[in-house]
Amino acid sequence: MPELPEVETVKNGLVRLVQNKTIADVDVRWSKIVESPTVDEFRNNLIGQVIEDVKRRGKFLLFKLTDFDLISHLRMEGKYEYFLENEISKPDKHTHVIFTFSDGSQLHYNDVRKFGRMILVAKNQGVLYKGIKQLGPEPTKKEFSLTTFAKKLQRSTSLIKPLLLNQKVVVGLGNIYTDEVLWTAKIHPQQPASTLKQEEVSRLHQAIIDILAKAVSAGGTTVRTYKNALGEAGHFQLDLKVYGKTDEPCPRCQTPISKIKVAQRGTHLCPHCQKIKRRKLS
Repeated sequence: MPELPEVETVKNGLVRLVQNKTIADVDVRWSKIVESPTVDEFRNNLIGQVIEDVKRRGKFLLFKLTDFDLISHLRMEGKYEYFLENEISKPDKHTHVIFTFSDGSQLHYNDVRKFGRMILVAKNQGVLYKGIKQLGPEPTKKEFSLTTFAKKLQRSTSLIKPLLLNQKVVVGLGNIYTDEVLWTAKIHPQQPASTLKQEEVSRLHQAIIDILAKAVSAGGTTVRTYKNALGEAGHFQLDLKVYGKTDEPCPRCQTPISKIKVAQRGTHLCPHCQKIKRRKLS
């Protein structure tokens, strides 16, 4: 699944490719991709719209149009492919939406699993969409407060990994990066969030900011089919320490990396560096 670094990279690619282009036609080939409004309204409202900018909130893309916000969530395997007029290829069976621009170029939305969704709302109303409104802060020093983060963990009854995955405490962490930040902070994925000491919370907070920033700089992590809007694979997989490294030596202590299930998700950790610490709740 594309996580925040991958979606940020797609956003950056889309800005380079389609900003200031005018939509001349829209072909919706799989109607369920459009959550709202109706497919006919979606198509008719988009024709003639200029893509003024492309933004990101959490894992959502927001196309800022002349009169609307187009919200796009890639879900498991959604991706965008851009074609110049003289390079357009025949859409395959996984191409579900085709945007044709006034200059003859096209943007294809491709989704093998068909889980992605698009929603068209009034201009500047994208941030009020239910899936976006409930999101936590972006993982930056400016927006991601250590004090607020610590309070949320202290009040939680959840284990730390599923808490980080739910997007309400901080956005952008999926399975890959959650494993990586917990290893970096030396915290077991099954440690109850409320039992973390302030020092551990601080390490975790910094790890979230640092690792997601590094992953963005590397263009994301290529696992399975992820490519950005320029057709390029990311490179952060070269820096992964534990994810997908089952039985390989931990980079810190050489203990073989283990894989367990946490909240129904495959989870990688070092059993020596990331031990569950039994503590009395204060």
